[in-house]
Amino acid sequence: MLLKAVLELLLVPYNYSEKISITEVVYGTKRVLHQKKGRKESEYMRYYETLYLINPELAEEDCRGVIDKFNSLIEKNKGVVVKVDEWGKKTLAYQIKKFDKGYYVLQQYCGEPGLLTELHRGFNLDDKILKYQTIKLSDNADPEALKPKTEAGEAETGDEAKPAEEVSHDQDSEKVKDQEGKNGIQ
Repeated sequence: MLLKAVLELLLVPYNYSEKISITEVVYGTKRVLHQKKGRKESEYMRYYETLYLINPELAEEDCRGVIDKFNSLIEKNKGVVVKVDEWGKKTLAYQIKKFDKGYYVLQQYCGEPGLLTELHRGFNLDDKILKYQTIKLSDNADPEALKPKTEAGEAETGDEAKPAEEVSHDQDSEKVKDQEGKNGIQ
């Protein structure tokens, strides 16, 4: 049976886009990677989070310009910006390039590994960036699923959630009153 599988591999033209091991051919199975919601592997990207510190002596508009520059760099390299949190100026734990403070920006985005090298190259070349750190959150992320909901969608869910909380609070107080009545407490 193993000989048959090896001969099958040798006689069948090799497709370089599809790599199958001998054990998979022997058992008649074929692995399918990234079969989530019918998407192809190429539609998934790596999910990254980068925290970078901008020179605190820059004005707010200049900081916004630096953030926009890196957002456009991500999009230019076929990436998707998921979320940008500006934490503002904060005191550093230790001095970095003779600065005691830094303008913190936390950015989440999806992209291919090549995007990361271009982004880090941009951070290293820009004098306005004091320090940066990137971590990989996920190997296979769907950028559309990670995008935050629209403001209208959040407003609707927020309005619906408030009455539900009030109802649950009233139900809890009724349960307490029932238990007090059973125990003889008034």
